Parts: sequence; C-alpha cells; structure tokens
Amino acid sequence: MTQSDLEDAIRRAIGAHGAWKLKLKTAVTTGRSDATPQTVRKDDQCEFGRWLHGQGIDAQTRAGMPYKVVRRLHAEFHDCAGRVLQYGLDGKRVEANQLLEGEFAQRSETLVLALTKWRGEVQSAA
Repeated sequence: MTQSDLEDAIRRAIGAHGAWKLKLKTAVTTGRSDATPQTVRKDDQCEFGRWLHGQGIDAQTRAGMPYKVVRRLHAEFHDCAGRVLQYGLDGKRVEANQLLEGEFAQRSETLVLALTKWRGEVQSAA
C-alpha cells in the first residue's frame, strides 16, 4: 500500500461517511431503506470498512495510533447509524431525529476529524 493509496482511501471515506446523514434522514422520513439496521451497524460492510478490515493495510499502519483510533471511531459511527435506522424503520421519528442530530452528528464529526488528521499525517510523511 502506497501513501497515495492510503490518502485516497481516507479522502473517499470522508465523503462517503458524510453522505450517511442524508441516507438516514431519508430513511427516517420515509420509513424505508435498502439497508437493514443489522448491516449498517457492522463497520466492515461499507467500502471504507472493507478496506479498513482488509488485507491491504500493512502491519506498520495497523499498529499506528491513527489506524486504531479511526477503526474504533468508525465502528462507533456505524453502531449509532444502525440505531438511527432502526428507530426510523420502527416509525420512531422523534427518537431517530434526536439521535441523528445528537449522538450521530457528534460521532460523524469526530470520525471525520480523525480521518482528516490521519490524512494530514500521511501527507506530512510523504
């Protein structure tokens, strides 16, 4: 894995995880989703999660603190997204929106900040 590959994966992850809020808002509003809460809760089902858990990342990167922090935050993000979706599909719009605007927004922001920091560290090392 090159630094360019790592930087590109992080850049794509920032965009993809930013789009989750819209997907969840739509699901809460309509009461429908193509995804299940069980699948959304799993942090290895999205493109970034498959990469994060996959074999393409070298041992040195996996041992680093940025990887460990992002992996934990990514798992927490997906768990929260799954809970928002469950509320939405159960017709609990108030609870879904409270979670979406509260904990989910915070977890999303924290994940994006960690990804941005990691990307900056990768760029500085180049």
